[in-house]
Amino acid sequence: MEQANASQLVVFALGGEAYGLPIAKVHEIIRYTAPRTLSSGDPDVCGVISLRGRIVPVYDLSARLSVERAGENADNAKIVIVEHEEALAGIVVDDVEEVLTLDASSFDELPAVGDPLVDKVAKLDDRLIIVLRAEHVFGVAEDSSALAA
Repeated sequence: MEQANASQLVVFALGGEAYGLPIAKVHEIIRYTAPRTLSSGDPDVCGVISLRGRIVPVYDLSARLSVERAGENADNAKIVIVEHEEALAGIVVDDVEEVLTLDASSFDELPAVGDPLVDKVAKLDDRLIIVLRAEHVFGVAEDSSALAA
């Protein structure tokens, strides 16, 4: 029964903090390659990459999360490719640390965080892992559903 309530998270470092995404939302993890710059109305977009012929926007969430990244030239920098419905997006992270399996009692809701990107927090011994909502990685485009109609 406990296994049914378990959640797997891909845990990554960004600005000295630990963040996680549900493993089901992580398409893949690739080495950091500098995205091609692109003019965008979303300040979080740092450019695009070609992923096996598919153009994928890459987001830099460090400013949105108020953390300072180790830098694009860091040896361990990665791009985590996040999947939501049919869309893919990359997020630049300092390093991918591990995949954790946590039971439901490890999670707490966050009161009034104010950013829809942040879902909850996972507690593991003395560590806190901020769990992100994959659908909100895609930035301000969430309000563009009217454009698709």
